[in-house]
Amino acid sequence: MLPNASGKVVVTVGRRVKTRVEEEGKIEEINVELPHEDLPPWEEKNLVWVGKGIPRVDGFEKCTGKAKYTYDIHLPGMLYGKILRCPHPHARLIRLDTSKAQRLSGVKAILSQENAPPIPWYNDSFLFDRTLRCVGEEVAAVAAVDEYIARDALDMIEAEYESLPFVVDPEEALRPGAPPVRPGGNLLDGKPIIYSRGEIEQGFDEADLIIEENFSTQVQAHACMETHGSVVNWEGDHLTIWESTQGVSDVREGMAKALGIPISKVRVIKDFMGGGFGSKTREGKYTVIAALLAKMTGRPVKLMLDRKEEFYATGHRPSSLQYVKAGVKKDGSLTAIYLRSIGACGAYETPLFPSKFSMIDALARPYRELYHCPNVKTEVYPVYNNIPVHTAQRAPGHVEGTFALEQVMDQAAHQLGMDPIALRMKNYALKDQVEDFPYTRKALDQCYQKGAEKIQWEKRNKKPGEKKALICEGIGMAGQIWGGGGGPPAYAIIKINQDGTANLLTGTQDIGTGSKTVFVQIASEELGISPKDITITLGDTETTPYAPRSSGSRTVPSVGPAVRSAAADAKRQLLDLAGSILDSKAEDLAIREGQIYLKNNPTRKIPLKEITQKMGNNMIMGVGSRGPNPPQAAINVFGAQFAHVAVNTATGEVRVLKVVSIHDAGRVINSMTLNNQIEGGIVQGMGYGLMEEVIWDKGTGIMLTPNLHAYKLPTMLDIPEVVPGVAEGSDPANNIGAKGIGEPPKIPTAPAIANAIYNAIGVRLKELPITPDKVLRALKI
Repeated sequence: MLPNASGKVVVTVGRRVKTRVEEEGKIEEINVELPHEDLPPWEEKNLVWVGKGIPRVDGFEKCTGKAKYTYDIHLPGMLYGKILRCPHPHARLIRLDTSKAQRLSGVKAILSQENAPPIPWYNDSFLFDRTLRCVGEEVAAVAAVDEYIARDALDMIEAEYESLPFVVDPEEALRPGAPPVRPGGNLLDGKPIIYSRGEIEQGFDEADLIIEENFSTQVQAHACMETHGSVVNWEGDHLTIWESTQGVSDVREGMAKALGIPISKVRVIKDFMGGGFGSKTREGKYTVIAALLAKMTGRPVKLMLDRKEEFYATGHRPSSLQYVKAGVKKDGSLTAIYLRSIGACGAYETPLFPSKFSMIDALARPYRELYHCPNVKTEVYPVYNNIPVHTAQRAPGHVEGTFALEQVMDQAAHQLGMDPIALRMKNYALKDQVEDFPYTRKALDQCYQKGAEKIQWEKRNKKPGEKKALICEGIGMAGQIWGGGGGPPAYAIIKINQDGTANLLTGTQDIGTGSKTVFVQIASEELGISPKDITITLGDTETTPYAPRSSGSRTVPSVGPAVRSAAADAKRQLLDLAGSILDSKAEDLAIREGQIYLKNNPTRKIPLKEITQKMGNNMIMGVGSRGPNPPQAAINVFGAQFAHVAVNTATGEVRVLKVVSIHDAGRVINSMTLNNQIEGGIVQGMGYGLMEEVIWDKGTGIMLTPNLHAYKLPTMLDIPEVVPGVAEGSDPANNIGAKGIGEPPKIPTAPAIANAIYNAIGVRLKELPITPDKVLRALKI
């Protein structure tokens, strides 16, 4: 670990984290004992498979079309479901006539508020409700022998509505006299979410420079290539669901609760999926509706949303308005940070994250955590408005908050005449300032250093906008903080076969990130056999042990340690067996590359399969679980992103030429999948920064961008050169030394681009997305 500009150092020693914290000129040393682990940390020099960029174990299926997604499931006698949705932003359903649709040949069932059970939804609403608070809410559903008949039946349903006053803009929703979205008012819980430490006004009094700015970020869609949907089938009282989901266990639990049946009667399967990005973390209304239609008809039902429904009915990243005030001393030290933010909840409180864990409030976390600052206050106003409910979207809150915070830091550096990296190092935080815990590991300073070298930071414009030309180039950077530490519970099982191969089972899911491959590598490393000799089964609640949903960049750090523990348990049993056969003590033996050998004489070895062939019908089954995280310690992923852009001052077009992305994510298990995640996060972050925006018509409450033609996504022609990298080393927080990397690369992308644009043209863009018209307005052309 390199010292930072203030001489502060974090040193990791074995299973203990030793942190020197500078407080008011004094150096305090804190020791954090990590939980006891039976498994010692891997020694880097002995690693065979971990760290290698091996191809994905499911790559063949994906490349040949053999991979089965939910959309590919076809069952005998299957019906097709479609949903009638409300066309108004706020209305009361006063009449519903389904008689014509029921008489249509091929229609087998119609479900609505008239005959559906009163299943609670969004805390104070129902699966079908007569009060409808946004365009796209569910009114009725049809099951028919094919999709075309189901669509025709929807057209034949007569629905009459009483239109009610509505409000789309969250700022307008807070004003006195605004149309009420909810009975209790438009502010969630009736008050802002406030965090405070220190004395904010005193902090501003101590400042030599005060910066005040307003920023805004837009609504972003998930735009999953595979839309949301389910295939359901009842066999007696047992329900099987094929679901495009990030959490098979969450869907199982949610469906059992919604339908009032034992959880043991529900099986959820997810093999492959075409993107989720946070939007597929639980069952949807479509899942419950499909199950009810299947129960009514006694036949399987497939209900997949179309692209328009995907935009309207599956959630989105909320918009934000951020007023930021920061106080800085002449030497660059932060004295105070204040944030007042308004975030759009949509028409309901999202069921996954109640208000005290609101994704709206997550926006404030970078302000509280990323930099050392004694005086911080954040006021977050989660506001109801008449649009569909918000939900998690890759690094919820942090993407929006970091966009504003990192521009403020950049502006402070410019006004003080400091290098932006030097300013950040001046305010380098060595502990979690909210919980007052030291970090298990923090190598953000290495990320700054490596990223600066790779982008050639010294070549940036020393005076922003100093070069007047048609094409102006600039370099900017931004940092990030995220969770990504994972935690229990998570379980894994490894079965050893007679031929020396192994089966790995765990109840997590691979959402396209390469988790299958990573877990196979972990098991291979611990067992001492080749990845090609391990098959993996996951994404099935009936055949695998529990593992958590894949969100929050926690899949690998949560499930990976359980996989290693299971492999270690299986290895122990293998060595016991080998010891009895070879007349040796198990502790004197080891396994490497499929060979069992004597530790003190590696030349004496025997193939593993010669041992396992002697098992007969006896089984070796290793069982592993995820241990607890270290007490009183913070586990975070840090990173820095550097962008090189070119701005056309005549058209306002911004081209991202290069992005360097360096992250402190602990040990790299698979370098190829890690780079894939970094590249994907950058592309999605670039889309957020430059083009993606869900646009609502304030006068009608209707979405103007409900398809992939109107909603602009990056294409291959937009993607820049990407240089991924990591801060070397592992995090001692768990037995594999790894943290999550799925979300962090997206977080600093937009602010790095914005700071690079400022470096190019000397004008700061504070509203996302940064489209050509906004650039031209900023240039006053």
